[in-house]
Amino acid sequence: MPSDPPGRNFADAVERLAGVPVLVVGDVMLDHYLAGDAERISPEAPIPVVRVASEKHLLGGAGNVARNIAALGGKPELVSVIGADDPGSVLQELLSKEGLPGHLVVEKRRMTTIKTRIIARNQQMLRVDREESRELEGGSLDALDGLLRSVARRHGVVVVSDYGKGVVCAKLMDTLRGLEAEGGKAPLILVDPKTVNASLYAHADLLTPNAKEAGELAGVKASGRDGVIKAGLAIFKRLRCRQLCITLGAEGMAVFERPGRVLHVPTVARNVYDVTGAGDTVMAVLAMALGAGYDLPRASVLANYAAGIVVGQVGAAVASPEALREAIRSVEPPRVETWLDIE
Repeated sequence: MPSDPPGRNFADAVERLAGVPVLVVGDVMLDHYLAGDAERISPEAPIPVVRVASEKHLLGGAGNVARNIAALGGKPELVSVIGADDPGSVLQELLSKEGLPGHLVVEKRRMTTIKTRIIARNQQMLRVDREESRELEGGSLDALDGLLRSVARRHGVVVVSDYGKGVVCAKLMDTLRGLEAEGGKAPLILVDPKTVNASLYAHADLLTPNAKEAGELAGVKASGRDGVIKAGLAIFKRLRCRQLCITLGAEGMAVFERPGRVLHVPTVARNVYDVTGAGDTVMAVLAMALGAGYDLPRASVLANYAAGIVVGQVGAAVASPEALREAIRSVEPPRVETWLDIE
């Protein structure tokens, strides 16, 4: 156990995160928000009628991970695939507007994923998805592979943001595992997994499933302390990953430094209005913190601080450096508990 608890000594955390380069690879999507008020029930069906007062578009999926990294002063570089359609054009415009370096392969026969969320009085009423999950192939896959190889040397940390839309595939993961950053050192590979692609993640440096995904990956229910530990150990056995972080929603995170050492990091969230994008925030901060030299327990506490900020806002929000400093300063550090410690 470290000499001081992993929940403390973050006075310079925001400064340490600033400037950390992170390569983000995976499924980018367009988040579309329609917000207004619902004051009556439709005469056509027993559903509320939302009168739209505002509309906005945001980077979603892997794009939201990159957005979170940039918001906290990191240096993300995004590699993904879009369709030759209007949502794809909007995504390119958003990247340009936010000053995010992005390399997007345009596939003419692919539909850009767009998720439309209808919100009334700060509550999500409905989500409508338009998407395609066909795996990449041919020229598009070759173009993506070439992009990865051309930008990889600039990064010591790679985030694989897998939403199951076809970008993350065997060839992509094989390429990532064979990459070398500057100096000949292989980058850390962090994966936000999708159960359907479980076999692709073997030997990743860190997996970050939620409890439901962990249960599916392990083939056991990840419920309660014993269930989460059992699921985590099964994932280590199946995928041979180096470390594991299972997010538990309101219960925080189970942090597996190795199969024999598991810590529980409780949540620091004070108000929860919307969990949209919280997983992207967690992954973004984990990547930056590990890239800045923090160990996994401390990186997880920092990620919890940031997630506690974004779930207190509606929509896919991001944590600013100022908000993170204030959270660290004003919120009592979580009491990190050892769940398992054996050789």
